[in-house]
Amino acid sequence: MITKEFSIEIKATPEQVWFALWDEHYYRLWTSVFCEGSYLETDWVEGGKVHFLSPGGNGMYSTITCNKAFEKMHFTHIGEIKNFEEQPITDVVKEWTGAYENYDLTDLGNSTLLTASLNLSDEYSQFFDEAFPKGLEMVKQSAENLMVVIETEVLADIDKVWNFWTNPEYIVQWNHASQDWHTTKATNDLRVGGKFMSRMEAKDGSFGFDFEGEYTEVVLHKTIRYKLADDRKIDISFLPQEKSVKIIEKFDHENEFPIHFQKAGWLSILLNFKKLVEG
Repeated sequence: MITKEFSIEIKATPEQVWFALWDEHYYRLWTSVFCEGSYLETDWVEGGKVHFLSPGGNGMYSTITCNKAFEKMHFTHIGEIKNFEEQPITDVVKEWTGAYENYDLTDLGNSTLLTASLNLSDEYSQFFDEAFPKGLEMVKQSAENLMVVIETEVLADIDKVWNFWTNPEYIVQWNHASQDWHTTKATNDLRVGGKFMSRMEAKDGSFGFDFEGEYTEVVLHKTIRYKLADDRKIDISFLPQEKSVKIIEKFDHENEFPIHFQKAGWLSILLNFKKLVEG
């Protein structure tokens, strides 16, 4: 076993780099340099397991030995996975069982230093020397230009999906992140330069705000782009399938709430939309 270390300085906060590393969308992106379509399955609990998988269900299983948000993510590898099943430890596997793969983030003030260190067999040395810098460069690009990505697939035709997305009559029915909130009023001038507004309020009357912006691009049944009052940008793509429509929504995050919290809220609204259209 040999030890390798790779590092890169990223002009982003540790939270942004963390998100670019471990968010499902961005993890699939940067690990594609090792295996196209690779992903992981875990509950992210320290001491728990993680499965690193290829699309065909092969890979390895490991333990999360350290998970300190925005600072450290450490794995210790255990064994192989074949056809989505953990395999018994063989003599060959014993040679690398216990190898570590560590990711450490150091806050430099205006940037973040990302360091990855790992044990591996000498036969893979050249591959990782070539691939790992490419992967970290993709993390850098993602973190420095971070947009949160959510998506869903709606079992309906594009005409219905577009109508429910843009018609204020329906917007007030799906535009809420939790059941204790609702949209009491919506207006929508769907054209480039047109503006929209949704009045979002807590049902107990304790708080409310206007969610509003201006459209920068509208392509019927394909694309909606707009900017909010603080210049954050939102990009929505509608991709018709044979019997459904895939919706991919990308948005700039704001700095008041954690990024993963914002993603959860926007995704909840998107799933409300799916439920209403399919229902």
